[in-house]
Amino acid sequence: MNVFNQLSIWLSFQLSIIFLIGIPVTLFFWSIIKRNKAVNKLLSIYWKISLLFFISLLLLIGKYNYALVITNISTLLMTISVWFWNDINDELKEYDFSYSLATTTKVWRWSITFLSLHFLTQSLLKYSCFSFLNSAACEVWLQPSSNFYIIIKSFFNFFFGANFTQPIAKFLGLFSLLIYTLGLIQWSIIKLPKSGRNSCFSENGRN
Repeated sequence: MNVFNQLSIWLSFQLSIIFLIGIPVTLFFWSIIKRNKAVNKLLSIYWKISLLFFISLLLLIGKYNYALVITNISTLLMTISVWFWNDINDELKEYDFSYSLATTTKVWRWSITFLSLHFLTQSLLKYSCFSFLNSAACEVWLQPSSNFYIIIKSFFNFFFGANFTQPIAKFLGLFSLLIYTLGLIQWSIIKLPKSGRNSCFSENGRN
């Protein structure tokens, strides 16, 4: 059962690379080529929200106790961000199945929704890891971030000639989390009351 759980968590992280990063990148450039403002706006918002997911990876590398909480919040926010906007939802409904960009976008939205729920379900199986990640039972959650750690470590050493350590990852993650939280609060107080669930993608004309 433990092996199955480890495999499931490993698979969740692998799928997240595809559905949370790979496919959105493809859709973003596809929307630019097709000059589809609705999908382009949706992906632009998505990338801003998804920064929290990368921050959570830094916190996992730094073995911050509440990193798993941040990871789940990030996936939930990413899911909400792709369904939240009424004008984009209405625009996507107008396209039939033959318009491949819109169809792929719809499938992708459902995919990350199920992935986010699966991730949350996996986390709840070890709910103690929400508050104390640095235990033997929670080690399985730290293993998938090791590859990301190797990439950042190499990047850091190449550009800055310095060693990227776990304490540095934790500091950068917490500092980035503070900036992100302040930005989210500012948007909630200033922009959300004005625009509501309207993304304003068509302000410069309909595609």
